[in-house]
Amino acid sequence: MDFQLSEEQALLRDTTRELLSRSYDAESRNKAIDTELGWSREVWNQLAEIGILGLGFEPEEAGQLEIMAVLIEVGRRLAPEPIVHAALAPGSLIAELGNDAQKELLDEVAAGQRLLAFAHQEPGQRGGSVQPATHAVQQGDSWTISGRKNPVLAGDCAETLVVSAALPDGGTGLFLVDASQDNTTVTRAPFRTFDGQRGAQIDLDEAAAQPLGDGGDACQAIANAIIRIQSALCAEAMGAMEEALRLTTEYLKTRKQFGVTLNKFQTLTQRAADMYVSLELARSMNLYAAMSIADGNYDPVIAARAKLQIGRSGRHIGQEAIQLHGGIGMTAEYPVGHYTARLTAIDQTLGSTADQLRVLITHLGEYDLAKL
Repeated sequence: MDFQLSEEQALLRDTTRELLSRSYDAESRNKAIDTELGWSREVWNQLAEIGILGLGFEPEEAGQLEIMAVLIEVGRRLAPEPIVHAALAPGSLIAELGNDAQKELLDEVAAGQRLLAFAHQEPGQRGGSVQPATHAVQQGDSWTISGRKNPVLAGDCAETLVVSAALPDGGTGLFLVDASQDNTTVTRAPFRTFDGQRGAQIDLDEAAAQPLGDGGDACQAIANAIIRIQSALCAEAMGAMEEALRLTTEYLKTRKQFGVTLNKFQTLTQRAADMYVSLELARSMNLYAAMSIADGNYDPVIAARAKLQIGRSGRHIGQEAIQLHGGIGMTAEYPVGHYTARLTAIDQTLGSTADQLRVLITHLGEYDLAKL
């Protein structure tokens, strides 16, 4: 089996790396996340120009492996642009289920002219359940939605929402909602997450909605979308872990204590070696998850195994990176703390390590007892 990227995938990776390296260092990123929007429109338009914002809309042209290659570079530079949450994730649902008129929105999304958000998670919900309390009501040919969605990542700036809601006859449907409706029906409460990203609580009070495609139950499509998002987050975490380890090893080579560099102390180099082991364990599971999706295998067990390992590795690498840097690792001006914050946020998005363990436990009965 070939685990190497193709020439086209490698070119996409390198182009993304060049763009983000040119756009962001620690100082410029801190300036970007401190703005009201929290990211750069200029960088967003450049991502659109090289085709990043439309990845996965045409599966025969690009899929999860291409998304993985791009998101690793996003994680490496800690780029704050909501590529997954404002474009790729909700856009893939429209591409899969939408009618011809709805799919025309994707041209604007890919061009960077329209921002989306997937409004699915609700207060008290864990692990991306596909059974929302938000409900849809049909009146003739019209639909309205009522309920609360929180957190909605990129919901603070989205112009169109892809909203999940319980259907009157059972099941869960997906609807398009214009986020600019009168604030008596769609109310947004934006907030900033601790890792510098943006989100919102969105309250819907009989908000006008349009069924996605032919309507009907979309539980399987939602479950598949969650697995794709989890894989994309795993890829972003890989980039963050790689850079956190690189920064740490460089620091050990240059910081002196008692007249010698820190890499002369065996215990510290052993701890850095353990970080590398965690990184490689995460790398294999990240690739496994992306390749499974690329093959059309949306297995929740594989997704849970990957996110579990990514969460464990991210926690280990982030904590050790800060510890091995000492006090400077916790300062806002130094990047290691920001990488750790992002890794922590990724772990908590769509199910923490504890939630992934619960998923795996529920599937234990599907396996026979292993005997040596």
